[in-house]
Amino acid sequence: MKRLVWIVMLSLGLAARGAGAADAPVGEWKTVDEKSGAVESVVEIYDQGGKLFGKIASLTKPADEQGKPKLCTKCTGADKDKPIVGLIIVKGLGADGAHWKGGTILDPDDGKVYNAELWVEDGKLKVRGYLGFFYRTQTWVK
Repeated sequence: MKRLVWIVMLSLGLAARGAGAADAPVGEWKTVDEKSGAVESVVEIYDQGGKLFGKIASLTKPADEQGKPKLCTKCTGADKDKPIVGLIIVKGLGADGAHWKGGTILDPDDGKVYNAELWVEDGKLKVRGYLGFFYRTQTWVK
């Protein structure tokens, strides 16, 4: 009997963990300038094979002064000089309880790739980028 109770409790625990993983922050999130509070872009977070990815769906200012689409000029590799709108900036985050970890995020402003972690807190998306022991957390809104 004790073994049956233990198996049922374990099953419920795994089901609860699975339910938490199902609450992925999928959808569109607005990135906000930390100083001015102005919306800068919209990032679409989506699930692909159980991992989270995110692409820039739109920019508040999608063109430069000459009217040309903004490009990721500081990016390296395959993202070099690609249009920022449509650029996949969040890659490969896996569920770890209520957080999504183990992937990366690209900052198109400086072209750097950081280890990343996402979680939803009070209806807002917390986005943390790591470089070694240092990190910065942004808050994105629906």
